[in-house]
Amino acid sequence: MLEAEIIAHCAPTLAGIKTANMFTYTPENRDGFYKEIEEENNKLNSRGVFVEVLRMSEYKALVYVYRKKKLQQDLSCEGACTLLNNCGYECQEADCCIRKLQERFFENDCFPHEVGLFLGYPLDDVTGFIEQKGKNYKCCGIWKVYGDEQQTRILFRKLKKCSEIYRRLFADGRSILQLTVAA
Repeated sequence: MLEAEIIAHCAPTLAGIKTANMFTYTPENRDGFYKEIEEENNKLNSRGVFVEVLRMSEYKALVYVYRKKKLQQDLSCEGACTLLNNCGYECQEADCCIRKLQERFFENDCFPHEVGLFLGYPLDDVTGFIEQKGKNYKCCGIWKVYGDEQQTRILFRKLKKCSEIYRRLFADGRSILQLTVAA
């Protein structure tokens, strides 16, 4: 079940065209859920893809699927470092930043807005969302766009097409490992 949800929500990450995706998942068996996470990591880590739980409630989990090397690059750029420092992140190592993001999810009822950096959203769009409080965006697709609208619309179409293709291929019998591009 988790594997099908990863395919449905994280195809662009598996394909290597997006840093990360996240989705809400309702495990059938909470005790077996972490075993499912471990099994997916056993399959995907060799391809550079990792699965984490960002937040867990009584019935739902916020699952984060990411490419560690790409995330490290994204978080290391100057603007991202500044934003993360302003949000209380004390390091720029991907693993450390993910732990801090998990803490911020548990500390707050709402989403920490820097999460866009962890999903590979353009810095202009993340900072624009924060500064504009989610208003005055140029267009809205997978995220709200404050920067380059034309290029982002092209990217949105590419990500949507990737997801459609991956869902079809998975339904036709391709495994998650077969669908995951090696880093």
